Amino acid sequence: MTEGTSRIEAFSDGVFAIAITLLVLEIRLQHAGAEGSLLAGLLALWPYYFAFALSFFVILVTWIAHHDVIRLVGVTSHPVQLANGFVLFYVTFIPFPTAVLAAHLTGPEITTAVTFYCATFVVGSGAFNVLVATIARCPGVNMEAVRRIRRGFRITFTIYVAATLIVRSWPSTAGGKRRRTAIGPSPRRR
Repeated sequence: MTEGTSRIEAFSDGVFAIAITLLVLEIRLQHAGAEGSLLAGLLALWPYYFAFALSFFVILVTWIAHHDVIRLVGVTSHPVQLANGFVLFYVTFIPFPTAVLAAHLTGPEITTAVTFYCATFVVGSGAFNVLVATIARCPGVNMEAVRRIRRGFRITFTIYVAATLIVRSWPSTAGGKRRRTAIGPSPRRR
C-alpha cells in the first residue's frame, strides 16, 4: 500500500504551528504590583520581542522550505518519514534556544546564548540535508530539483557552521574586561 504526502504534510504543519505558537509563551510580563510602570515593564521585554520575531521568521522560512522539499516526493516511505521526523525534532526544539537567547541577550553570557542559538540552526540545516538525501533515493523524484535544493542546503549548512564558529570566538565584554564564555560552566575567579 502506498501513501501520498497528505498525512506527512498535515502532521508536519501541525508541528510547525505548535512550535511557532510556543515562541510567544516566553514573553511574560511581571505580576501586577511589581516595581515600575506597565510601560517600563513592557519595554524591558525587548529581548524577548526580538528573539520571538527572529525565531518566528526562522520557523516561517523553515516551513516554506519544508513545503518545497516535501513536494518533491510523490509517495512517502519509512525512511522519508524518519528523515522528516529529524526536521520536526529540530523545529520543536527552536523555542528553547529562543528562550535562552532572550534571557541572556543583555547579560554577560550573550556569547554562549548566541552560539547555542546558532548551533541549533546547524542541526536544523543538517536535518534538512538528511531529508533531501533521503528524498533523492525515492523513485520518480525530479533529480534536477533535488540537485538545486541540495546545493542551496549545503551552502546554508556551511554558512551556519561558520556563523556559529565566528560567534563562539567573539569575546563578550562586561565592564571593559574580556570574559571567557563557554558552553557549560566557565571557570570562576577567586
